[in-house]
Amino acid sequence: MSQESFDKLWKMIGLRYKSHPWHGLPIGDEAPDMVASFIEVIPSDTVKYEIDKRSGYLKIDRPQKFSNIVPALYGFIPQTYCSQQVAAYCMEKTGRENIIGDDDPLDICVLTEREVTHGNIIVNAIPIGGFRMIDGGEADDKIIAVLNKDEVYSQWTDITELPDNILNRLKHYFLTYKQLPGEPPKCEITHVYGREEALEVIRRSQIDYDNAYGNLEEAMTITLFEAFHYSQRQQELLKGL
Repeated sequence: MSQESFDKLWKMIGLRYKSHPWHGLPIGDEAPDMVASFIEVIPSDTVKYEIDKRSGYLKIDRPQKFSNIVPALYGFIPQTYCSQQVAAYCMEKTGRENIIGDDDPLDICVLTEREVTHGNIIVNAIPIGGFRMIDGGEADDKIIAVLNKDEVYSQWTDITELPDNILNRLKHYFLTYKQLPGEPPKCEITHVYGREEALEVIRRSQIDYDNAYGNLEEAMTITLFEAFHYSQRQQELLKGL
């Protein structure tokens, strides 16, 4: 079977079956300036949804323990991964040592003035900055973005332009959403950074993804090719009986 035939086959599979939100959705041709974002949680959710990495379906991670609600659309950027490159950038900017990536896709908050009534959707977002967050020794950056062509929020092109009340609300959520009474804080925001650093974090997360999963389609093609040849050999053996 030729490569052209395999390419056609993958296109047909994409028409028949739902793509995995992390691996199957493209980040977008204009990345990192504009990125596709898969939204898991919206402000009205009373439970925290999270992608099941194995199946690609949303699962309930946990009920929201307290009154914390996410103040924006919250999800991740497809085909990104927080590993060595993202961790190295965190250490470079903070002067810390022994930081590792959290082995998850890169998180993103998308601001919009429109009411979005459910998650499990894809939106195009314009990164304007981010939070350099460390969660238990792991780099856990939060990219802050605005919905593409939003009537209100698209006027802001850098996080420094956001009103303080919006920025503080976002910071408060991430600093408290995992904290339990009587326990020391687990999450720390070391820096609020602007658009250019956010784009660099996205680029590095793309490199981390390529290093970990960049040959995913090639590996799947080889596996399919092996299965095809095995089927051919099996039929030849049956004919000889």
